[in-house]
Amino acid sequence: TGPLGQGFANAVGMAFASKMFAKEFNNAKNSIIDHYIYAILSDGDLMEGISSEAASFAGHIGLGNIIYIYDDNRITIEGSTDAAFSEDVQSRFASYNWHVQKIDGHNFYEIEEAIVNAQKEENKPSIIIARTRIAKGSPNKEGSEHSHGSPLGVEEIKQAKMNIGCDPDLHFFVPQRVYDIMAERGRELADKHNEWNRRFKDQIKGELKKKWDTFFNLPDILSLKDDLPVFETGKAVATRSASGKVLEALFGKLPNIIGGSADLAPSNKSFVSGYEETGRGSIGRNIHFGIREHAMGAIQNGISSYGGFLPYSATFLAFADYMRPAIRLASMSGLHTVYLFTHDSIFVGEDGPTHQPIEHIASLRAIPKLTVIRPADAEETREAWLSAIDNRFGPTALILTRHDIPVIERKFGKAQNLNKGAYIIWDADSDPDILLIATGSEVHISIEAAKKLKDKGINARVISFPSWELFEKQSEDYKKMIFPEAVNKRIVIEAGIKMGWEKYAGIDGLYITIDQFGASAPYKVLAERFGFTEENILAKVIEYFKQ
Repeated sequence: TGPLGQGFANAVGMAFASKMFAKEFNNAKNSIIDHYIYAILSDGDLMEGISSEAASFAGHIGLGNIIYIYDDNRITIEGSTDAAFSEDVQSRFASYNWHVQKIDGHNFYEIEEAIVNAQKEENKPSIIIARTRIAKGSPNKEGSEHSHGSPLGVEEIKQAKMNIGCDPDLHFFVPQRVYDIMAERGRELADKHNEWNRRFKDQIKGELKKKWDTFFNLPDILSLKDDLPVFETGKAVATRSASGKVLEALFGKLPNIIGGSADLAPSNKSFVSGYEETGRGSIGRNIHFGIREHAMGAIQNGISSYGGFLPYSATFLAFADYMRPAIRLASMSGLHTVYLFTHDSIFVGEDGPTHQPIEHIASLRAIPKLTVIRPADAEETREAWLSAIDNRFGPTALILTRHDIPVIERKFGKAQNLNKGAYIIWDADSDPDILLIATGSEVHISIEAAKKLKDKGINARVISFPSWELFEKQSEDYKKMIFPEAVNKRIVIEAGIKMGWEKYAGIDGLYITIDQFGASAPYKVLAERFGFTEENILAKVIEYFKQ
């Protein structure tokens, strides 16, 4: 599953999804969802901090369908784990509310007994600490780091084969008894599979079957539009708040949307009232991940991998760095996940530079197959959610404001043009002299600046550019219509770093961006200080136009 610890947390997500499915579809007459989630862990998995976050979450909820086997061979690349790892794993997991067993990892009878015991534990996740010897049977490398990531070598392999009872002269050897056991097991499992399918057909039918199908067949987004909120032109609405309103409507239409926040739901607007919550010994569609962004992203991946659910997670954009490994793997795996990243710029204000994302949007845009959308207002936010639902083969990050911004009057492009990535949101009466390219909360001030530029004889086109990734999917004719080749005066306006925008504005473009850390002050003071006002835009554009 990628970097160490990710699989640990992915499996927690799978176990959570399994419990949610059981809650939705199991009843007194059936138990269609009746399996366990198994994982094999290494020393490295347990050293990575993400495993602590995910273990704490799983133990708190009481995910009794988890069975992990920890291959405790006490060897890493640098040698014995004694160099850096001496904790009491048994006590650690007991404190997380896990069911813990210790066994000889080479004793098949102990392995079987431990798994059976773990299956009987319904209220706690289980970890089986299996003490092993790495490269067992190797005469010179057993128990050594030299067998961790390197081939044993031809002669060492021959001697190891002799030690475990295999013919050393056969390059690849499997005893016939193993083939016989596997064939027999295959027949047993085929019977179990057929029996499960019979139970499914008998028990999941009628309204329950219709409900099941809704989990695996998301509706066309056009069928959702009439049930989503419409926002009044001119009204000031933070896009995080607009997202919360849209999410509330979606919860009522799509029973498979689940998710939550890393202890920031009141700020992210990611909690939907009226639906059950995940907590101590309970699960629900509103998930309290706790302050565990790293695990939250990986658990979300596990939920998506399990199938049937569309999971979302929410935190401040500045904390996307904590989630980056999981976001990258979601992109690599083509998982249908949604990230709500709020407090998207220096306009967070008094929280100061530590919480003011500067480089984060650019760093997210750098991840292949991740669709990043920064809507310009509440109307675009609704369309961004629909785009995220429709992006079924990859993750989507919605970049949302903390502060209120006006719902833009649209005489030109409508908000649904967001799905094209970039569109003309305001235009002069004749061919443009310059292009103002903006995203998010900077779009409305760009429009105001464009109106004043017109009064000064400069025809400006304002392009709302919420998503590079969506724009790059459009035809060349569309791209040229939005960005006429004849117009080489291009201005980018975004409260983030310049990097990457050169593709659209060129080396000679004007960049009203921020390539330094912010400061602690009210957001209007920061807007003035760092030049994100219509007056500053007007002055800089006029000077640039004269060049």
